[in-house]
Amino acid sequence: MKVGLSTYSLQQALDKKEMTVPDAIRFIAEQGGEHVEIVPIGYSLIDNPELVDQIVQTAKEVGIDISNYAIGANFVANDGPEALDNEIQAVKKHVDVARALGVAKMRHDVAFRPAHEGTVAQFEKDLPTLVEACRTIADYAAGFGITTSVENHGYYVQSNERIQRLLHETARDNFKTTLDIGNFLCVDEDPVSAVKNNIPYASMVHAKDFYLRPSSRNPGVGWFQTAHGNYLRGAIVGHGDIDMYEVFRVLKQSGYDGYISVEFEGMEDCRTASKIAMDNVRRFWQEA
Repeated sequence: MKVGLSTYSLQQALDKKEMTVPDAIRFIAEQGGEHVEIVPIGYSLIDNPELVDQIVQTAKEVGIDISNYAIGANFVANDGPEALDNEIQAVKKHVDVARALGVAKMRHDVAFRPAHEGTVAQFEKDLPTLVEACRTIADYAAGFGITTSVENHGYYVQSNERIQRLLHETARDNFKTTLDIGNFLCVDEDPVSAVKNNIPYASMVHAKDFYLRPSSRNPGVGWFQTAHGNYLRGAIVGHGDIDMYEVFRVLKQSGYDGYISVEFEGMEDCRTASKIAMDNVRRFWQEA
């Protein structure tokens, strides 16, 4: 098991130009991180080989792995085969970036719909399109030894059962899930149970925590609502309301021995929060 950090965790500093992506990689290594997950928000690695080279070189210099390359995608954003093909081709270009980064894992999203549209009936209607896209991309990535994955992300393809449904229908050995511990709360699932169900299919684990309040107790600014109206706010891993001790016991007993990538999206300073979170993840694993 290797603990590291998603560059998304340092988005505060990246957005303010207080830190570059190579700076973020150096910061991770300084905090004892063993890997970096690249999430290109606010910048692009498409047609930017210079930055790709900088990332690869910096990771090599500080002695940490580049674990995963994570991007967005939406195969149901527009109707029609041409729009679908355009989105698939765009994701394939990101597979090329992943290859240039030297990673063996790449996450791409598959679909986003608002909670009120994300019915079971709509999911079953969209599923063949999602399967076609995921198979095509996985097959392309397989030629480079890359495992692609879908994250439980958003309000639509988010529950543990929908993730499994997509994985089983796609039926590719190199198509798995990036398992985000915290995101199950966005659709009001118990993270411990959801992790138990989906850890066998995980290529990557995101350690994320949330503060949780019931729908009848609006905490005010800084919170967002789950699919059923409860309130969430990003927390430092170990400070929120998820039973991290039990989650990590499940992870460890499952035999999972891959990358764990800390994701922080809270209100605290991102540098301080990221360090505390990585330290907590190591402790939770040791004590599990």
